[in-house]
Amino acid sequence: MDNKVKEEVAALNLGNKIRNLRKLRALTLQEVSNLTGLSKPLLSQIENNIAAPPIATLIKISTALGVKINHFFRDHEMGDRIVVVKKQERYSVKKLFHHKNESTVGYRWESLAYPMVGKQMEPFIVEIEPRKKEALLYNDHKGEEFHFVLEGTLEFRSAEQAHVLEKGDSIYFDSSIPHALRGINGMAKALIIIYASK
Repeated sequence: MDNKVKEEVAALNLGNKIRNLRKLRALTLQEVSNLTGLSKPLLSQIENNIAAPPIATLIKISTALGVKINHFFRDHEMGDRIVVVKKQERYSVKKLFHHKNESTVGYRWESLAYPMVGKQMEPFIVEIEPRKKEALLYNDHKGEEFHFVLEGTLEFRSAEQAHVLEKGDSIYFDSSIPHALRGINGMAKALIIIYASK
């Protein structure tokens, strides 16, 4: 790579944008490798701005990360400060960092602000399955959470408390307290805003 091309690659900062999105999606390099068919070493080189991905490779990566390719080329001065996510563009998140065993947690997450990089809060629409108390999985992380019930009835549980929340109800809590949710009498839907402190 000649110096001019290196400067252009550095200016785009593709590697950092890709890494940030991958971490936001809570995906490992291996998982992105599986989704794209690209090798882990190549993905690592791209994330570290050692290799400049050709367009075809970047399309595979952007598809795996749930964004359009132009996400990497828009004006990030303003583009990263104001983002709009249309209803049909919501991104279903497979797992969150602080959930230990996502496959059995019983929630379906849709990210409402995934294009915003480096944000302090993470807003989601979440569907919460009904389940027995004994089957609940408790999670905790540093930070705070706000839940607003949009549909149905859900139960919030910590070791010491249980709160039944109906449509229009909300709860705000310190998320370092181990907590769990379940739908009552069917599926519930909530707006959940997570602030995960470092």
